[in-house]
Amino acid sequence: MRSLALKRSWLRITGWLLWSLLLFGALQGRVAAATPVNEPREPVLLILGDSISAGYGLEPGRGWTSLLEQRLSAEGSPLQVINASVSGDTTSGGLSRLPALLQQYRPQVLVIELGGNDGLRGTPLKLIRANLRKLVALGQQSGAEVVLLGMRIPPNYGPRYSNGFYQLFSQVGEESGIAYLPFFLEGVGGVPELMQADGIHPNTQAQPKLLELAWRTLAPLLASP
Repeated sequence: MRSLALKRSWLRITGWLLWSLLLFGALQGRVAAATPVNEPREPVLLILGDSISAGYGLEPGRGWTSLLEQRLSAEGSPLQVINASVSGDTTSGGLSRLPALLQQYRPQVLVIELGGNDGLRGTPLKLIRANLRKLVALGQQSGAEVVLLGMRIPPNYGPRYSNGFYQLFSQVGEESGIAYLPFFLEGVGGVPELMQADGIHPNTQAQPKLLELAWRTLAPLLASP
């Protein structure tokens, strides 16, 4: 008899738990249904870059992307900066990540700062150019204003490759009709006091200069209605 009573008690508890879970699920469904599908969002400026924009070797909040966010805020811009840069990333890596980022953030402005690692690895120029074109096209198709920040590589890769690498950013920028900067590290790269010990990554002192270079290219887009 005691065993039967325990069994009935357990069944009552199990039934109560099941009913509670069903009720909770129904309430959750109502809440989800009441939430608008297209909630208003702050306009986004998305940065897709490598270690130069990821702030490699810098303290948090000291990179040019953080300085950009501060400047936008000071000027009353509603743009929210989303920095999706990854140290070591390439144009191929960026191409694999961008579709999901565009879907998630729906940026008003897309800044592409990729290609440097491709060049340092000796990636064929044809592939780098094709990837940059695809990145730009994806951004444009999403409705974003696209900005391309170019790079240079050391001359020890040979003049043909080094010069071709430098020129491809202007080529992609011109043919796509987007705002672009041929060399993002102009006046910074090769200046010892502005570079980290590795001679590749800009140091903290260089970040305001990078901001000014990027701002020079971004400002006309941000000023347009």
